[in-house]
Amino acid sequence: MRILFMGTPEFAVLSLDILRKKHDIVGIFTKVDKPNTRGKKIKYTPVKEYGIENNIPVYQPNSLRTEETFELVKELNPDLIVVVAYGKIIPNNIIDFPKLGIINVHSSLLPKFRGAAPINAAIIAGEEETGVTIMDIAEELDAGDIILKGTTPIYEEDTFLTLHDRLKEIGAEKLNEAVDQIENGTAKREKQNHELATFVKPYKKTDCLINWNKNKEEIFNFVRGMNPFPTAYTHHNDKILKVYAVEKLDKIYEEGENGEIVDLIKGKGFVVKVNEGSIILTEIKPENKKNISGKDSINGNLFKIGEILK
Repeated sequence: MRILFMGTPEFAVLSLDILRKKHDIVGIFTKVDKPNTRGKKIKYTPVKEYGIENNIPVYQPNSLRTEETFELVKELNPDLIVVVAYGKIIPNNIIDFPKLGIINVHSSLLPKFRGAAPINAAIIAGEEETGVTIMDIAEELDAGDIILKGTTPIYEEDTFLTLHDRLKEIGAEKLNEAVDQIENGTAKREKQNHELATFVKPYKKTDCLINWNKNKEEIFNFVRGMNPFPTAYTHHNDKILKVYAVEKLDKIYEEGENGEIVDLIKGKGFVVKVNEGSIILTEIKPENKKNISGKDSINGNLFKIGEILK
């Protein structure tokens, strides 16, 4: 089958690899290259790198809404378009073009967590289960008919990264299955219940600030859902303190206010008072310094009892 693949990040590469081994990938659409964090060397997207390594034509249109882009799609003449974390809205003329349609791999159990950051959101919300949905693309965001789903528990030790990597594998597996069904005409569709839909916007920096007035479960889920990206943070002595990992404590400290350093536990880290318990800071990154463990923060006298994190 002739497939046009649209994707950008590392999450999409495994899906592309599995499809390439069975189908004719006529082209790859990926987002425009950007400079690296220092603003000098241009960094290719992971999907572009894969395309170059495997001699697949790579295209990076600034817009999908131009006549030039649509003419390119027509020239490539795919039977099916597959979208995996591309990062652009697909216009109707492209949606309607392939004879077998256009499908998407979305990293949540739709209709929950439509939008840009479903993996982070599932952990932060304290969900016990999440998964991947293979669906038809519709004009409305993540609202198309469902073809297949794959599920996984969310474990207490999961972070964004560990769950991301597990969903990447599930997504590739279910995509492969869905494409086979589409090719042989056995794919079934199920409409979403739009009344149950929830939405997740891209996280801004201000969204990553820890609210110490929340309870220990909420803060624990927030920190691991932000680890390693986009990263939870707080302020210590008017400087940014990134927080990568915390541990929950049932102990309730009567003295002090939420966000206050109220204790230390040898070998683990400093303790912060929160609602319904407390939190140990077990992996942090002070501004302009490397990541350190909670134990090292004690040895380095990073905090003092009574200091307030904001």
